[in-house]
Amino acid sequence: MSVPNATTPHTDDAAELLSFDKSVAAIRKHAQWISGGVNSNFRLNISPTPLVFERGEGPYLFDVDGNRLIDYYLGMGPMILGHKPQALVDAVKSQIDKGILFAGQTEIEAEAARLVCEMVPSAERMRFGSSGSEVDQAAIRLARAATGKRKIIKFEGHYHGWFDNVLWSTAPAVASAGPANAPTPVIGSKGQLPESADDLTVLPWNDLEILEAHLKEGDVAGVIMEAAMCNQGSIHPAAGYLEGVRAACTRHGAILIFDEVITGFRLAPGGAQQLFGVTPDISTFGKAIANGFPVAAIAGRADLIDMFTNGGVVHGGTYNAQPVAMAATAATLRSLTPAVYDKIGKSGTALMEGFREVFARHGVTAQVVGFGQVFHVALGLDAPAKNYRDLARMNKPAYVALTTALLRRGVRALERGAWFLSSEHDAGVIDETVAAMSDAVRELKAAGTL
Repeated sequence: MSVPNATTPHTDDAAELLSFDKSVAAIRKHAQWISGGVNSNFRLNISPTPLVFERGEGPYLFDVDGNRLIDYYLGMGPMILGHKPQALVDAVKSQIDKGILFAGQTEIEAEAARLVCEMVPSAERMRFGSSGSEVDQAAIRLARAATGKRKIIKFEGHYHGWFDNVLWSTAPAVASAGPANAPTPVIGSKGQLPESADDLTVLPWNDLEILEAHLKEGDVAGVIMEAAMCNQGSIHPAAGYLEGVRAACTRHGAILIFDEVITGFRLAPGGAQQLFGVTPDISTFGKAIANGFPVAAIAGRADLIDMFTNGGVVHGGTYNAQPVAMAATAATLRSLTPAVYDKIGKSGTALMEGFREVFARHGVTAQVVGFGQVFHVALGLDAPAKNYRDLARMNKPAYVALTTALLRRGVRALERGAWFLSSEHDAGVIDETVAAMSDAVRELKAAGTL
């Protein structure tokens, strides 16, 4: 099997296409001990198989079959500096020499917290956690404690973790989701308590009038949203929407929560709230905050976050602010310079433009939209999506076939349509990716899949 080098474009020659037989065998073997051979349901049912990796370096992953893959999963978003950045490796090794876990405080966690508060507009005070799901729960708890109200509003297509009270309408079948202007909450998992949605309202995103009508009822504790809808579609907020939501929440006494687990430290040093100039009451972060280490954060107004200290609101966790992870956090945040964002933005923009040209040349209807740092490809849409219902019309089977064809050409991309960029995706990597896309589209067009 021939594996292309980092500068050689892929071709349609079958001898050049990659195979993943060793990953198939390894997953089958691992399933003796690990359910499905994976430790997250979001790694199941990947076409042609979940992969097993040996190492990562820069923009590349190397799997057990010996394949070198250009990585646009980037750990589902965290690896904004690419795989194995030296500054982070050095910081982590240094901290390991000092100790791993103390059940106490360290200077490195204070340094990491200081960087978060300096970078994020809403962060007057903050706390660390270990996962985005966890800190989203803390944010909802704070909203209810601060307002004395129960109801939480979330939006179709937005993801805030896998717990019962929020795993609703994250990617619902439209046939089960009710009217577009008054969605029916759709449960996300068997075993999930139906009554966990009793205090949850699901609304369409990007419609200020509908949100305002619900807030006027006066019983809403908090509104939680992705400020840019990046879990599904990399959809921009409509002009004036975030500003209107901010004003409406203030007017009606609801806490505004921005879930920046994807957008935080990726779209800008201060996240989507800095990019769009709208400051929420509470923000949650994860993923890019520590470039692959299990770190999350909740930040916001000091009077709200300090309810953990003096307001009777419980927040805890054995691994919160674990020193090795804090060393990784501080090293990552120090590395996120304006030059890094400029480089990623230019690379991502070039990749988006390259894809648009490929689709246009081959007569493929598609939308390539989002941000240089993270964007989305939707086959079959003739206009950019404004919300989840628009996005649900994309041709998902064709897109899975496309990502499978790309993988066989050494490009690993998420089957849900998201493309994450890192500082290590340089012009050569972008050119190789566009060439692989052209080859893949040509193959699928010839087969009648596109």
